[in-house]
Amino acid sequence: MASLHLAILSLPGSTYRPTRKSTIRCSGEQRQALFNRIAPVYDNLNDLLSLGQHRIWKRMAVSWTGAKDGDNVLDVCCGSGDLTFLLSERVGPYGKAVGLDFSKEQLLTASTRQKLRSKTCYKNIKWMEGNALDLPFPDSSFDAVTIGYGLRNVIDRHKAMTEICRVLKPGSTVSVLDFNKSINPLSTTIQELMIDNIVVPVASGYGLEDEYKYLKSSIKNFLTGNELEMLALEVGFSTAKHFEIGFGLMGNLVAIR
Repeated sequence: MASLHLAILSLPGSTYRPTRKSTIRCSGEQRQALFNRIAPVYDNLNDLLSLGQHRIWKRMAVSWTGAKDGDNVLDVCCGSGDLTFLLSERVGPYGKAVGLDFSKEQLLTASTRQKLRSKTCYKNIKWMEGNALDLPFPDSSFDAVTIGYGLRNVIDRHKAMTEICRVLKPGSTVSVLDFNKSINPLSTTIQELMIDNIVVPVASGYGLEDEYKYLKSSIKNFLTGNELEMLALEVGFSTAKHFEIGFGLMGNLVAIR
């Protein structure tokens, strides 16, 4: 099981009924404070709770973007920067990578990690504090975009996907990595048992029990793979395909503008 920022099978034939605001229980300000609080131990918990598997899923997500040497790329809701660093490696020293997040503490962690790494390409990374619902970039600015474990947490998913579509160049790709929501009662039960009996107790050891209890409700309010595909098409992407990964625990939406 992965961590908070980081639910299982898509529902064939389901109908996505778009709403302008797909909300979860805590406000934007509460979520911002939450991610600021978990920033100091976020990377350790990711490794511990996913047994290191989140690194594989993130490499897959970046690979799906098709980002190449010299490209200009964006990682929305970048957190401590895992996907941003991977994007930077793909675009090389002559490309540009931007990591954007609303959490100052997460960005501070990402910047510190950047300073400790020696690869030349990492010098091309710029960290920005910003809102996924109002991206501070002109239209058609990027050759590829990622958002890892972030779409589930935004106040307005429709707006976030619209903004990502806007800043992508025509023909370019967004890769959206997150929990793969399940409607299978057995899968849902297993997932909730894992959260209640593994994730939350482990997080409690770091003093973050309340913060990680939020995970279960955020998954319940997320979209199935089919609904994510339909959302992407609705906001203007030309194609959209959702893939199940991590033994069906995770999902990755790949959409081309």
